[in-house]
Amino acid sequence: QNSHPLTAYFEQVVGTDASKSQVEQARAVPGFPNLSYRGGTAEELPFPDGSVDLLTATTAAHWFDAERFIKEATRVLKLRGCLALFGDGDDMKIHYESCGDRLNNIYEEVKQILLPYMSSKITGPNRKLKDLFEAIPFPNKERIEIIPIKQQLSIKNVIGFIQTFSMYQAYLRANPCTASALLERTTSRILEEMKVSSTEAKVDFIIEYFCVLACKPE
Repeated sequence: QNSHPLTAYFEQVVGTDASKSQVEQARAVPGFPNLSYRGGTAEELPFPDGSVDLLTATTAAHWFDAERFIKEATRVLKLRGCLALFGDGDDMKIHYESCGDRLNNIYEEVKQILLPYMSSKITGPNRKLKDLFEAIPFPNKERIEIIPIKQQLSIKNVIGFIQTFSMYQAYLRANPCTASALLERTTSRILEEMKVSSTEAKVDFIIEYFCVLACKPE
């Protein structure tokens, strides 16, 4: 998803992922002739030394081995090449007419159920990459903590977003029936609070993003 917008600004874009299934799904989306995908990890990037203008990661860098990743980023970036890492925090807000507070309470209840399944790698997530930022050796670097993004999402997409949480996926592996029932119950509660019958109904969805920016010196 992050790779697509970059195709308008770069001659060649390469998306990588450690998950074979994610790479296969990405390759199935047509229409980007200057975009390709490869399997691999952030700690072993499939690029020659000094060949990359921009190295970016979306809601993923908190999983990286910071020391190995930064060493690899330093290797593959060109002089004056840029590093841009961004993601969203563990807080989100839902607004719909006068029932926003009740919808947010529903989300908080879901999060409390999932918290025991949260990896330490996700906290904040991982304190908004503070440790990784401090480990970057480049003098020209910046960390921005709060970038609020507001968009309209359907109820169906909000539930789908919750399904992408690694803590939900861990809960699903441990308790498949209970996890599925949690999403069904949450969907019903949201529909009831909004007084709508379709999961295609839209809500205002606000997430606070953060980013780490750095530039390799000459």
